[in-house]
Amino acid sequence: MGMTMTQKILARHAGKDFVKPGDLITCRLDRVMANDITAPPAIAEFNKIGKPVFDPEKIIFVLDHFMPNKDIKSAGLAKIVREFSQKHHITHFFEEGRAGIEHVILPEQGLVMPGILTVGADSHTCTYGALGGFATGVGSTDLGVAIATGRAWFKVPEAINVHLTGKKPADITGKDVMLTLIGRIGVDGALYKSLEFTGPGVAELDMTDRFTIANMAIEAGAKNGIFPVDEKTIEYEKGRVQEEYEIVTADPDAVYCRTVEINLSELKPVVAFPHLPGNTKEVGTFGEIKIDQVVIGSCTNGRLEDLKIAAEIMKGHKVHPYVRCIVIPGSPKVYQEAMHAGYLDTFIEAGCAVSCPTCGPCLGGYMGILAAGEKCVSTTNRNFRGRMGHVDSEVYLAGPQVAAASAILGRIAAPKEVH
Repeated sequence: MGMTMTQKILARHAGKDFVKPGDLITCRLDRVMANDITAPPAIAEFNKIGKPVFDPEKIIFVLDHFMPNKDIKSAGLAKIVREFSQKHHITHFFEEGRAGIEHVILPEQGLVMPGILTVGADSHTCTYGALGGFATGVGSTDLGVAIATGRAWFKVPEAINVHLTGKKPADITGKDVMLTLIGRIGVDGALYKSLEFTGPGVAELDMTDRFTIANMAIEAGAKNGIFPVDEKTIEYEKGRVQEEYEIVTADPDAVYCRTVEINLSELKPVVAFPHLPGNTKEVGTFGEIKIDQVVIGSCTNGRLEDLKIAAEIMKGHKVHPYVRCIVIPGSPKVYQEAMHAGYLDTFIEAGCAVSCPTCGPCLGGYMGILAAGEKCVSTTNRNFRGRMGHVDSEVYLAGPQVAAASAILGRIAAPKEVH
């Protein structure tokens, strides 16, 4: 019996030749990451252990959730992480001006790569599986131990084979692929399983698509999502990664508990209705839904390609007078490249507010909180009740092309409706 990509990576980091689903193992860690919300409690746990940090080169702190600080409490949290990083000489400490959204900047900076094992005190750490490594979220207590020991325990997950075929239509993004999958299997359809993406359709997806898809593996309940390493992965890593990495492939006889077939050619733009990412419907199959706000950005869709898609739709148009549209580039580099490409001019001329990189409204932090009864189309990853503000507000998840079209027309709309 062979192993999947995830099982192989876990086995190698546990010093074992073979692992199987259900095995409890302890693994060495290549990267340990936390943000301004999750790092302070992890640091408190670390301080109880009384050991030095295991490796200041492998620990990464990114201040992104309430940055720039929105109030005194968030400033205090940032200060804890800043002072810890200075005391322990943490190499990779990022804050405003030098930081973006954690799951955008770690790949961008070449800090994550194929074959490595990454844990982060943030559920969307699974984003890095787009690069062919194992990455998953952990709690702050486990992260505190990881900072001290460089190790963590895992239960080896079963794997679901998401087999992709067909050609990706021009109006489809990775967000549509993932929302379609979650809509099909449910928000607990991959509970503590690995989502492993295979098939000829993988080549149709650019790296931005893959980051978006891996990012939302947790929205299906998965332990992680992972893509095979191909020419696109290797090209993306050129000039970014400064160290050797190992490409891991699934064994030909790897065992999957389930196979889900997705033909990309058949996909249509979709939105996830409140209040679950799995509550998906194709755009055009429901009545008119007027909206109050649009958010384009986040660790899910805040990359340059996402902004390009939205800007191309918005060019020459105005945001609907009854809608406010907030655009948040995922990193300073994305911001700068979008500026040089003219995308930010397009957004501002259309009537959008363009923010510095921050998680902001995604978690109901700030920069776009919803009032009671308001509806928002968002390229973020979660639409739970009260996620972006008042418990009586509603969030509809979509890709950047649907978000841009909706901002212009003042209702949930497909890009083909914008003329």
